[in-house]
Amino acid sequence: MSTTLAILLLALCCVAGLILIPFSLPGLWLMDLGVIGFGWATGFRSVGVGTIALVAGLALVAEIIEWWLGFRMTERYGGSTRAGWGAFLGGIVGGMMGVPVPVLGSVIGAFIGAFAGAALFEYTRTRSADVAARVGWGAVLGRAAAVGVKMGFGFIILIVALIAVVRL
Repeated sequence: MSTTLAILLLALCCVAGLILIPFSLPGLWLMDLGVIGFGWATGFRSVGVGTIALVAGLALVAEIIEWWLGFRMTERYGGSTRAGWGAFLGGIVGGMMGVPVPVLGSVIGAFIGAFAGAALFEYTRTRSADVAARVGWGAVLGRAAAVGVKMGFGFIILIVALIAVVRL
């Protein structure tokens, strides 16, 4: 495979990965695969075990932070661990189902799902609509913060990928 084609595929994986993050899709892992594929295509001249471990570690840490933020924000707004699970599951289901809005439907669905999941799980515990709504709002804020953090990690992985290209 030519170096130009390898760079093009890496760029495609990185751009697509950054686009996938807000949609609750595995964009960071696509970026990781792009870095690994670039290394393979170039005979691992500028991408070694350390680089692969770094990008995989960054993606894993970002996933953990995303999960933690969802739980933390629901708790910060008065919710239980149960509500945190509701936000997590609701965000996944909402992202998969989406809403009938072109392009942004799954992003909106993930936010609505996080709100609905946290609010529903908290309501079944407290039987208070006010508490459930407040906890749901915390889940939405947690989801927004998580997207921001994961985008930040995505840009760090992009920089690592660019360094690998420059070192080639």
